Amino acid sequence: MYRKAVWEEGNHSYQGEFILLGVADRPRLMLLFAILLPCYMMALLGNTTIIVVSRLDPHLHTPMYFFLTNLSVLDLCITTSVGPQMLLNFWRKSKTISYGACVAQLYIFLALGSTECILLVVMAYDRYAAICHPLRYGALMSQSLCFKMAAVSWVSGLTTSLVEMVMTLRLPRCGQNRVDHFFCEVPALIKLACVDTSVNEAVLFASSVVFLVVPLGLIMVSYGYIAVATLAIRSAEGKRKALNTCASHLIVVSLFFGTTIFTYLQPPSNSAHDQTKMASLFYTFVTTMLNPLIYTLRNKEVHKALRRLMKRT
Repeated sequence: MYRKAVWEEGNHSYQGEFILLGVADRPRLMLLFAILLPCYMMALLGNTTIIVVSRLDPHLHTPMYFFLTNLSVLDLCITTSVGPQMLLNFWRKSKTISYGACVAQLYIFLALGSTECILLVVMAYDRYAAICHPLRYGALMSQSLCFKMAAVSWVSGLTTSLVEMVMTLRLPRCGQNRVDHFFCEVPALIKLACVDTSVNEAVLFASSVVFLVVPLGLIMVSYGYIAVATLAIRSAEGKRKALNTCASHLIVVSLFFGTTIFTYLQPPSNSAHDQTKMASLFYTFVTTMLNPLIYTLRNKEVHKALRRLMKRT
């Protein structure tokens, strides 16, 4: 009877809030805060700028910038779902998060991350169509097809992640509410379970393969065709333009899939746990900050669009 009462009391605590452990070393927390706050602010500014410029400038109403706008919306939502709570906890003695906020974090982070995996494949196909079939590009990438591909990216991520989230939250935790992470994420919550989690781990691994390995393979196939088409271009200027067209996307793909594969497909071990936590931070803050910079620093079209908008204002 006593054990049952303790379990119920612990489970009640779990329903009320989670404790996010992160790192216990206060100097490291302050260093992380000093790094992550500028990253978060720059991510907000950069992604919002891309969304506004792409929508307001008619010259950027093309498939490439339509998908780039979707990518910026994803990055903006992902970093905002985690950033404010985490930055606030750096200054709080009790690093807690309510059950509802944890569920929202868990779903948004997982769903939008999965959506981004599919969207990057769609963007690779757009680059393939532009370089390998330039004369048919307008027909291949019609407005209706672009909307359909973006919709498939969003729906696939939002629906499949819902199943995984429900499976994770239904695991009995026997009152355990101390999450060894900076925010609520599936692998960290699975570790709180007081029952066998082999089914959940298998589902997590399978979904990681579907949303990480398969999309990355499709992207590599697309760039294989792009490489062949680029080599067939005779002029050096034509090759340079083709490479510049793909360089930004390739860098974003490398950053995104590199950190997420390291986080979700690495064999579980205690020594690598802190590394996976830092990889999650890198994806959540640094990658979402770098994506707008990567796409705009060498992009003359965006520079011209910004100048046109500034003149209009």
